[in-house]
Order: sequence, then structure tokens, then C-alpha cells
Amino acid sequence: MPELATILQNKTRPEISSIGRSAIRQFDQEISDIPGILKLTLGEPDLNTPDHIKRIMINAINNNESHYAPSAGLPKLRHAVSKYLEDSTMVKYDPRSEVLITIGATEAIYATMQTILSAGDEVIIPTPVFPLYTAVATTIGARPIEVDTSATNFLLTPETLKEVLKRHPSAKMVILNYPTNPTGATYSQSQLRQLSSVIQDSQLFVMADEIYSELCYGDPHFSIASLLPERTVIINGISKSYAMTGYRIGYLAGPAPLIKDILKLHGFMVTTAPTSIMEGATEALLRGQKDIISMRKRYQIRRDYLIPELQKLGFKTSNAEGAFYLFAKIPDFLTQDSTAFALQLARKGKLAIIPGAVFGPGGEGYIRFSYAASMTNLHEAVQRLTKFIQEEK
Repeated sequence: MPELATILQNKTRPEISSIGRSAIRQFDQEISDIPGILKLTLGEPDLNTPDHIKRIMINAINNNESHYAPSAGLPKLRHAVSKYLEDSTMVKYDPRSEVLITIGATEAIYATMQTILSAGDEVIIPTPVFPLYTAVATTIGARPIEVDTSATNFLLTPETLKEVLKRHPSAKMVILNYPTNPTGATYSQSQLRQLSSVIQDSQLFVMADEIYSELCYGDPHFSIASLLPERTVIINGISKSYAMTGYRIGYLAGPAPLIKDILKLHGFMVTTAPTSIMEGATEALLRGQKDIISMRKRYQIRRDYLIPELQKLGFKTSNAEGAFYLFAKIPDFLTQDSTAFALQLARKGKLAIIPGAVFGPGGEGYIRFSYAASMTNLHEAVQRLTKFIQEEK
């Protein structure tokens, strides 16, 4: 009888074997067993889901709303998404054919890329960025074209995109995540208009991951979908803006023919999102605006505390206009190996952050702080970081 190892050998697709686990979660897990560690690693709000949203979900469970919903999602939730997007993007999406409810934004991203991209297709990914996009492209067999934006304030400029398209004229998709994880940088309306003019003259399709759209601290978020509605799939969800990461409700919106095909893949992968949680998501989108405003104010206070404290210690921070991350340049007098620095800080300073190298080209020499943490923990983090820096000098 053959050994199990022999049976399994070479049975996994090479594209899957070539990728690792999430580098962010892997690093977080690696340092989690350090006694007394304080973690500013994950994009996990310390705030709780608002009570009125929880009550709706509890009522749904008590009313035995435990049966299959339509694969595209509850009609009332799709209508709520459509209304929200019309108000925020000025694009009207038909809730019957242009909106799809997914298991978090992660599934929305995977299903969209899997539907549009084929093996060998090129996808432009501005970096530093959340590593999921590159991993998904790799699993499909597509070719990620990573574009280092560290020299242009962590934003993809029209000039850079033109140069990339000269080298890769057949590129099929560009991914825009903004406000951006890990840098917090975001695009102004003017910048998006310039980018859209370049995209319009190409064959690019846009996947716009706007999961942090409600966490903008200056001008309101502006969606590129309002400029290129027929070329764009919007990815969004309730995880970050309503402190509902564990409930796993995301959504996407775009042209009906494309959503029809994404729906097929979604149906085969997950069938449908959970009914009772979709009831809560509906409540969030229809009656949760005050919750968003309150949470956003708290995050801004934390950001405005952390930036000057880091600068005092010699860190240069990105222009964090959104999300709840600071991407900080490690001072020149310390190691520029971000992984080595982060491990030293965790082991000696009992403070955990994410090394910039995991976010792709342009990330080395930086570290990411998540300030989705209490002010008490942020004060303690600054004290630990200060002590560590003083001992390293």
C-alpha cells in the first residue's frame, strides 16, 4: 500500500504551494506567546458592534431566520447597499442585478479576481499593500505586476501608470485599495480623475477595494466608480466601519453582466451569507451613520496622538488620511530590516507591530502600527517603544 506522503506528493497545484500563509497573521501568531506582549498588529477594532445592530441579529435568531437566503443576499440588504452607494458614490446600482453580498470583503476580492483573471493575465498592484491581492493573483496563475509607490507618497500616479502600461500593454486589471492598508494614504477626487483618464485609454478593469471608505479624516471618500462605472467593481463591507470584523459580511457592486458571472462562483463557493447576520448588516447600513461618526472621531484622536509621539522618536510617518494604520519609516540609526526590527521590538520591548516587508516593494525599512486599539494601550505602546529605542541607541 502506498505511503500517504507518496499519494499526496505533487497533488497540490504549484500555484498554491508557492504561496505562504498570511504573512501578517503568521507574524502575529509568532509573537503572540511572548509573555506580556502588547499587540498593535491586526486591523481589529477594539470597539464593539453597536447594540441596535446586535439586537436585530438576536431577534432574527429568535425568529428562526435560520434558512437559506437568496445566493446574492437578502433583497433588503442589497437595497440598503444600493442606497448607501448611491448616496456615497453618486452611482445607482440595481440591487437586483448589480449588487452581491459576500462572506466579508475577502471573498468579494477573491470571487472578483477569479472571475475576471485567467492564468497568464497581468494585474497591476500598487505597493506597499495588503498582501491578499498578490496571493490571490498567484493562485489563479495570473501575473502580479507590483508597482512601488513609496517615492510618490504611497499613491499610484498617472505618470507611473502610463509607464507601467508601456511595459505591460496587455495588463487586464488594476487594483486600487484606498484608504490604503498599510499606509492610510488615500486619493483625492482630482488625483482619481487624472488616473481615470489613463485607465480610460487602456483596456484595464478596476477593482476598487474601499473597505476603509468611511474612515477618512479629511475630505470625504471619493470613489473611482463614479468616473468609470462600467470599468469598476467596488469592494466594501461592514467589518471596519461598524466594528463587525467577526460577522464576515462584505459586498461588491458593478456592471450587471460581470456581477452575474461573479454570482455563479460565489454560489458554488459559499451558497449564501448567513441570514441573521445579513439582517444586522441591513440595520447597520440603514441606521448606523451615527455609529460611524462616533468611531471615526475616536480613531482620529488616536491617530493624532500617535503621529507626533512617533516623530519624537525619529520615525517618519506616512500621510495617514484614512483607515487606522500608520506606516512609519524606521529611524536611520536602527536596523532597516523591518522583520528583524519587529522581532527585536517584540522580544525585548514587548511591543508587536507588523514589519513593512510583508506589504511588498517599498515596504522594507517601514513598520505598520494599527491604532485600532484603546488610548490606554497606545500610551503604553509609546512608553515601551521609547524605552526600546533608548536602549538601542
